[in-house]
Amino acid sequence: MRQPAHPPLPRAAAPFLSFGRVLRRYGFAVAPEQTQSFMAAVTLLGPRSMQDILEAALATLAPPPERRDAFLALFRSHFHGDPAALLVAANAEDDVRVKDDGDARERQAATLQERTGGALASAAEQLAVRDFAADGESAALLSIRRALATSLPVRRTFRSVRTRSRGQFDVRRSLRGIVQADGDVPRPLLRRRLSVPRKLLLLIDVSGSMKLQTTDYLTTAHAVVQSAAKAEVFAFGTRLTRITPSLRIRARGQALAHAADQVEDWDGGTRFGPTLLAFLAVPRFAAFACGAAIVILSDALERGDHAAMEMAIRRLSARAFRLSLCTPLAGDPRFRPETAALRAIVPMLDDLVDGSSIARLTDFILSLGRPAAAADAIWRRA
Repeated sequence: MRQPAHPPLPRAAAPFLSFGRVLRRYGFAVAPEQTQSFMAAVTLLGPRSMQDILEAALATLAPPPERRDAFLALFRSHFHGDPAALLVAANAEDDVRVKDDGDARERQAATLQERTGGALASAAEQLAVRDFAADGESAALLSIRRALATSLPVRRTFRSVRTRSRGQFDVRRSLRGIVQADGDVPRPLLRRRLSVPRKLLLLIDVSGSMKLQTTDYLTTAHAVVQSAAKAEVFAFGTRLTRITPSLRIRARGQALAHAADQVEDWDGGTRFGPTLLAFLAVPRFAAFACGAAIVILSDALERGDHAAMEMAIRRLSARAFRLSLCTPLAGDPRFRPETAALRAIVPMLDDLVDGSSIARLTDFILSLGRPAAAADAIWRRA
């Protein structure tokens, strides 16, 4: 049976619908549901002025605070026909480009100010390619393949399963059994809540200051994706790239070669804070972080204004079950989190650990299911 066609939208609704496309063209993360909410809000307001429409747009399309001026400029250009307002949006400084390996389209997220890093870090974008050699599997990688599925932290779902002990009394099944057995209950019938592993999210710094660790980190990430049912991996430097689909290829050499083709900012600059804020600006990506064990693999070098970095870590910490920073700098016994950026984020981290080798990294990932003291308490005693 042929489905009835949806009636066309009124002609007056076209500018509101196209405004979402304009925002996406200039790098704003606007979901189709947000555009629908914007149009519904305008309908409810029965707008008496352009200010009503602007307030509806701000409430439903939710531009990030650092891009409010560009949002207002696009609004003036689109609804007021002000061509000069486009210059504000067109002259945005540095776009953090977001690339999803599972999608043919390349998305752009929030445009944020360029930040400079530490002595070895830079915010300047430098596009490059990498070639990863597929070496043999080490004992550490074998251990993560064998034990990761049972080592991750777990959460209880709303589903329940039958059990013979340590459960709650199953009233429904027990009553059904009483009826079938004419009032006799041979044994109590129990159910318990089902527990499943939490999501694991790896955020890998591929900037020039992390060049020596990139191969080890990608190799470990491939083993993680092959072993965990719900694992996501992103590479970030001056851009943000989702490489999970590449790492799902079973052959490690092919997987790393495919990931190398996807990432375009190998060994370049770093924008730690802006790229993580771009990650959080995409609703589908931000959903990966909710209730997940998040492991950031980076030296976290951020010199100068680290406000974006602090904001990103605070937002990730609020969403995550456990937020960890693995830095190769912690492999030095003299390491202390003494930079202004590290001092600002350590209180928000659950772990600040050594990520200088595959063995150290795999040992830590396999310990995520066990409780540990907070990073701030540990490094305050150091």
